[in-house]
Amino acid sequence: MTYCCGILVRDGLVMIADTRTNAGLDNISTFRKLHVFSKPAKYVLAIATAGNLAVSQSVISTLTEGLENPDTGEVETLMNAPTMFQAAQRIGRAIRTVNAVEGPALKAEEINYDVSMLFGGQIKGGKMRLFMIYSAGNFIECTIDTPYLQIGEHKYGKPVLDRAVSFDVDLYDALKVSLVSMDSTMRSNLGVGMPIDVLIVRRDADEAELNYRIEAGEPYFHDLRARWSAALRAAHQSIPRPPYATQK
Repeated sequence: MTYCCGILVRDGLVMIADTRTNAGLDNISTFRKLHVFSKPAKYVLAIATAGNLAVSQSVISTLTEGLENPDTGEVETLMNAPTMFQAAQRIGRAIRTVNAVEGPALKAEEINYDVSMLFGGQIKGGKMRLFMIYSAGNFIECTIDTPYLQIGEHKYGKPVLDRAVSFDVDLYDALKVSLVSMDSTMRSNLGVGMPIDVLIVRRDADEAELNYRIEAGEPYFHDLRARWSAALRAAHQSIPRPPYATQK
């Protein structure tokens, strides 16, 4: 299990992902799920992955090495895509290609090979965009009305985002909310865990403003977790008790 979240606000993009993989109680490992590709003055792109780890890694490698376009003969990679939309299409094509090659064997072994991905960033001359790409290779795009997308174990962190995120929220406030969302998920599902990878890209910037790994015991995140728990307890205690009584 995993949890990844992307938030696209007026000033830029926040992406966050945990690193825990769980193949049973005695087989828990750490793998990077937030992959960043950047070239100054050209593009800043990021992919967060959830689902079958082997398939996800194969898709990332395929996007890096490239797929030949049958119509033009051009080798298409993530990095030479002219637009974000076409880059998202290439990710979908890479997923379908890997599924076609590896899917039959995995299905025969009754192994779930579904994956989902968040893809966000900006290519110079184009808009900053954020997509969620499904296991079939199709995708949806983040909008002003719903400025965030999630993959993986998303249900525990979603209420926080629903209440606190809007398109006009400050970029670092969006980061703070995403960390609270991650903490809420980690509290309720042991399959999601640290370290946490964080990316911030400011709109129309040439490179990532923040590409950072939060390790266990990191002071700010430890303080955020404690403050959020205390704030929830205080809010609960400040609400009047329900006026309902047992009928006699």
